[in-house]
Amino acid sequence: MSRLAAAFALALACAAWLPAAHAQVGPPLPTLVTAELPALKRLGEGRLRFLGIHVYDSALWAPGAFGFDKPFALDIRYAMTIKGRDLSSRSIKEMKGIGFTDPDKLSKWEAAMDKVFPDIKPGDRLVGIHVPGKEARFYSNDRLLGAVADPEFARAFFGIWLDEKTSEPKLRAKLLGQAD
Repeated sequence: MSRLAAAFALALACAAWLPAAHAQVGPPLPTLVTAELPALKRLGEGRLRFLGIHVYDSALWAPGAFGFDKPFALDIRYAMTIKGRDLSSRSIKEMKGIGFTDPDKLSKWEAAMDKVFPDIKPGDRLVGIHVPGKEARFYSNDRLLGAVADPEFARAFFGIWLDEKTSEPKLRAKLLGQAD
């Protein structure tokens, strides 16, 4: 192999390794979240790319093993600008994909998310807390945004990432600590 080809192969290997290594070094949870749920530990984390573009890094925090019957936090650190309304709309599409199809509920949930989700810019952080049997609570950049007090909404929303029927099974496996 020529020196040029070897250098190119090394550069490609480094380029493939660096984003994965970076995604494994997420920050701790915001103070407001750890005050509410001090026993959470990071289970796993991963990066979402769309057509090669870095959308966000995410981490799942839980008090041991993950389960929808336990409290947990999903931490998303955005790498791009996204309107809050677009977050709501995309969330509804993903909820439909995992089997939540009641049009009245979806409409109600979308309106609730529109009230809670801010416009996002690169570097912003959105943390959702799953409160089993009660609600989903949302924080951004260490301030409470609001909550959607509906346990079925909480299951559907966090199911976007954690349901077996998610559109991103590789990311799910990483969040659950089942893949590198």
